[in-house]
Amino acid sequence: MEPLRSSPRSIHRWVGVLLLAASTFAVPAYGQEARTFTPQDALDVRLVSVSDASPDLRWVAATVTTAASRTGTDHFRFGDPTYMAPTEMELEVLDTDEGTSWTPFSPPVHVVRASWSPDGSRLAVLRHDLDRGDGTLHLEILDPNSQEVHRVALAPERRLSSGSPLEWLPDGSGLVLGLRTPGWAEAARSAFLELSEGPVVVQDGSDDFLAWDAVRNRGNLEELALLNLADEGLRVLEEEGVRGDLRVAPDGSHLTFTRITPLRTSYQRGEGTEFEVVRLDLAEGAEAVTLMEATEERVRPEFSPDGQVMAWGRDGDILVQPLDGDSAVNLTEDHRPELFGDEDTKRSYSLEQWRPDSNAILARAQDGFFLLDAAGGEPEQIWAFPEDEDEREAMPRLSVVQWTEDGDRLYLSRSARDRWERGFMTYDIQERTETVLVADSDLYRDLRVAEDGSRVVVRRSDGDRPDELWTADGAFSDARPLTALNPWLDDIALSRSELVRYLDVDGEELHGILHYPVDYQEGTAYPLVAEIYESFFDNGWNYSAQNLTARGWFVLRPSVRLEEGFPGEGWMKGVTTAINTLIDRGMVDGDRLGVHGTSYGGYAANLLITQTDRFAAAINISGKVNIISFLGDSEKITTRNYVAAEAGQDRIGATLWEQPQKYWQHSAVVFADRIETPLLLLTGEGDWNVPAGNTREMYYALRRLGKEVVWVNYMNAGHGAGRAGSEEDFLDHWERIIGWYTRHFDTPDDARANELDGADR
Repeated sequence: MEPLRSSPRSIHRWVGVLLLAASTFAVPAYGQEARTFTPQDALDVRLVSVSDASPDLRWVAATVTTAASRTGTDHFRFGDPTYMAPTEMELEVLDTDEGTSWTPFSPPVHVVRASWSPDGSRLAVLRHDLDRGDGTLHLEILDPNSQEVHRVALAPERRLSSGSPLEWLPDGSGLVLGLRTPGWAEAARSAFLELSEGPVVVQDGSDDFLAWDAVRNRGNLEELALLNLADEGLRVLEEEGVRGDLRVAPDGSHLTFTRITPLRTSYQRGEGTEFEVVRLDLAEGAEAVTLMEATEERVRPEFSPDGQVMAWGRDGDILVQPLDGDSAVNLTEDHRPELFGDEDTKRSYSLEQWRPDSNAILARAQDGFFLLDAAGGEPEQIWAFPEDEDEREAMPRLSVVQWTEDGDRLYLSRSARDRWERGFMTYDIQERTETVLVADSDLYRDLRVAEDGSRVVVRRSDGDRPDELWTADGAFSDARPLTALNPWLDDIALSRSELVRYLDVDGEELHGILHYPVDYQEGTAYPLVAEIYESFFDNGWNYSAQNLTARGWFVLRPSVRLEEGFPGEGWMKGVTTAINTLIDRGMVDGDRLGVHGTSYGGYAANLLITQTDRFAAAINISGKVNIISFLGDSEKITTRNYVAAEAGQDRIGATLWEQPQKYWQHSAVVFADRIETPLLLLTGEGDWNVPAGNTREMYYALRRLGKEVVWVNYMNAGHGAGRAGSEEDFLDHWERIIGWYTRHFDTPDDARANELDGADR
């Protein structure tokens, strides 16, 4: 079987499946005969994801991208409703029966959305022209059997919304789409330019919306329309507005969706927007009927398979309401007993899925899975979790994927909590028995199951190499690969990873991912680079780690516990003890330690080196250094930084005016005089998330204090610095990171040898 390529048409046969399977999970090449991984390799690695699959999983629409796919983004147009950042990708239509692949578009395109018809015979694709930045989309209908592509000519000619739904009618006769109104593009572009270029920009605090909120809201506006595929005619169903959660009824008689009405800019989550759940009949001239009155609390109802009843969760209860009813019934209000001998712990239900017959709902609670009769009555516990807290916490993580068609079994993904043992299983409702289909150290993601349970498709990796698509029967007894995207990696020395355990300063057990140097020899102590953020557990393809381990260094991604009000302590308590554990094992040279992170991780790295001088070098990539100025220095994301600081990721837990000292304590620039670690700052001038000017504050502070600091600003890049720029920026970005660590890890003798080696070249 040949690997998927970018040609218009490539054929894959099941010939040599065993050989392919071996190469798909080949042991990375180690030793002198294999070359090392490079940043250029990182740009070339092909990554696969599933856009959609036919109900029987005969056909799979997959997209293939690389790290270079987004290098054409114009970061300075963030917030422009008319701009769609191009992503270069290949669309592969895979036949899981025949083992063949069809590439319908060449050269690559930007696939925005793809959807298989209910009978699996056609694929609708919304795609964006890579050479245009005006958000123009085309609708194509693909026939995988004849390998024909038909571009739909909308009548009348209209512009498709960038967020357009792509929902088939059950009989395959049409599609529900989102359209821009005539004149929308001109007005939206004008609003963006007025706010970004002026010549005079006025913002008034008495307006309902921050100015950038008002501009960005325009991007969500669309008319709802029905496309008749027979004559390609359009019928507008509802006027311009904002909608979400759109669903076509199983009998094709109506749509249900949430009507979303922005009211004002709010600094509190769950406020400022109104949500109304409605039903709209598809008959000509029909008007929408309200199913759930407008409220600022968003509810995402789950509709029964027959389309007649909606269910939703609220505050630990499950409620249902027929579409033709006028009130909801609480199925669980009277069935929430005290649990585990604790009067303060009441059973709390969360909605999982309707059973296929529409008569019952699967719900999860602290003590197990339950079936709730849609007509009411005592919940039936179908799977009891252990009463002992330690045993419950030791259970694998379970996620419900799908019912079997007959409603007798569930498919679930499972993952151990203390080791890399991952896979999926079935649970027999009648027999109350579990059947593990696969459980090993491989990484399984995006599991899809055919409606009749006869076939599965999943992304699979050994945890160190990129994912490939695999298929198997419902029992996973004949697993075979569908893709082989990167066979050239077999000739490169790749790092292997390990899950490590350690205790933080408070004695809490944490996990981290350790990537080994490609030339690792037991008994030798190597340099180590810690890449920090929050928590890490599962491994997977990581080109950043491969770039660094190829240089003969460990890469550690340690987890930390972040406490609200005192988040800055978490990295000191967790990162340092994780490294100490490896030093104690004789693996790491404690004099050659590095630390870096991106975005929140860059902020963390900069804050960490104000508290310790044990690192030989540090790098802050697009991370803030002043949380006070950060509150308002990125206007295009409006209130997000306030929300993040007060109640989100930054975990300050209070406003600036309630706890000003907390903001001061968590701004690394305030403690720049304590930094003894050489620091490299990498930013992107077009970064709308963490503006380069925030990170720049640290450069000026350290230069004023006479500290070692270098600031590199990529003038056409965005968030992520050189990684979010051109291919040239990407390579420069990694050359500087590797060079920075090399320079500060080298002993004086090593540095002199490197200078002489460079002179020889």
